[in-house]
Amino acid sequence: MIDPIVLLTFIPAALALNLSPGADMMFCLGLGLRSGPRAAMAASAGISVGGLVHVTLAGLGLGALVAAVPWVFDVIRWIGVGYLLWLAFNALTARPTAADTPPTPARRAFREGVLVNLTNPKVILFVLAFVPQFVDPAGGPILLQFLIFGLVLAIGGFVINGGVGVFAGGLGRALTTSPRFARGLGYVSAAIFTALAARLALLERA
Repeated sequence: MIDPIVLLTFIPAALALNLSPGADMMFCLGLGLRSGPRAAMAASAGISVGGLVHVTLAGLGLGALVAAVPWVFDVIRWIGVGYLLWLAFNALTARPTAADTPPTPARRAFREGVLVNLTNPKVILFVLAFVPQFVDPAGGPILLQFLIFGLVLAIGGFVINGGVGVFAGGLGRALTTSPRFARGLGYVSAAIFTALAARLALLERA
């Protein structure tokens, strides 16, 4: 089993990483502005689930394939770029929200969060570089240790990214009934998604 001292060391390190602005946080921010707090929390949950999938793959050793075979990394990366650009296009072409229009369904926001996380190959490379530092082969099954550490990362990320999205969503949802503000928020959301796509397109495996 994991040494409690090691786990207590991992938790603040994981929180520090979760607090660092990154693609997941910016995605929740953009979705919160566009669709409100509920959608932002659902997207944050989806991102956490995607992170657990990456951790599971890393624990099984499959992450080594992504690290070793360049074209696998590139295929996943460009799928992610295309998906983010599609989200940016939707944000630009969305019509102003009527006062009685329901927000984006939580199920759809959750699915988008999962897809955005899974199509970012840097996540699994990060997991491979960070989590093994805390894994002890003598401490029990490697996969179980990966999952425990991944759960800590997922919970911290859910709370922090979701909080950012909720804060943005409270403002964004209140303003989207105004065509002028809705147009501006559409531009902001599209800019965020486009910037994330550009960042992903420029990533290198190293």
